[in-house]
Amino acid sequence: MNFPENLRYTKEHEWVKVDGNTATIGITEFAQRELGDIVYVEIETVGKSLEAEAVFGTVEAVKTVSDLFLPVAATVDEVNAVLNTSPELVNTDPYGEGWMVKVTLTNPSDVDTLMDAAAYQNLVGA
Repeated sequence: MNFPENLRYTKEHEWVKVDGNTATIGITEFAQRELGDIVYVEIETVGKSLEAEAVFGTVEAVKTVSDLFLPVAATVDEVNAVLNTSPELVNTDPYGEGWMVKVTLTNPSDVDTLMDAAAYQNLVGA
């Protein structure tokens, strides 16, 4: 399993890649494996300011629907529109083309409270 060192992670299995005050967020390889084949991603929070741990969307797999939790307080700026027609990218490239949203961080230092790759790897027992 892949645990990119340049990302931060949550116990809800989201990852965060920070670039200044902007962050890209998706679900981890572990999460997509647990969910199975992703068939639909629904995110209708563009333009909304949300608190940390707020639900920003859902991901639907063949057998289940799971909420997506915002790791840190932020404003949702962009949704990965490619997922509308190719939700399977979450399975095939969770840390790349399968990203979910881009956000503007309310407080960039909040990212420091998230797990690094080693801590997340320990959490999932890989």
